[in-house]
Amino acid sequence: MKPEQWPSEWLRGVLGVCVMRVLLDGPSYGYAITQRLAEAGLGAVRGGTLYPLLGRLEEAGDVEVEWRPGEGGPGRKYFALTATGRERAHQLAADWAAFTDTTRALTDGGLTRTGQRG
Repeated sequence: MKPEQWPSEWLRGVLGVCVMRVLLDGPSYGYAITQRLAEAGLGAVRGGTLYPLLGRLEEAGDVEVEWRPGEGGPGRKYFALTATGRERAHQLAADWAAFTDTTRALTDGGLTRTGQRG
């Protein structure tokens, strides 16, 4: 299955975890975050999906925002995890790993020898 074919409900479920994972590597701005997500195989994430999520993370105290001047262009809004956000990102990653182990144990049994795994 190609990234652009992932069901939207799957992406909604994992997007917060993945955005926080990207931000564990350091502050970033919206376009760069979407590029990292695409490179990771999640496909194109639109700004209309990403920015409300970042706003919710900011409201929750997990992300802080800083405007930085642009190099020869307009400034950019950078997003960085707070100390609480870093802890939460690590916990969410562990929780997601446990969840995927659980779902894989169930779903892998449905794969056939002629399927993608098996």
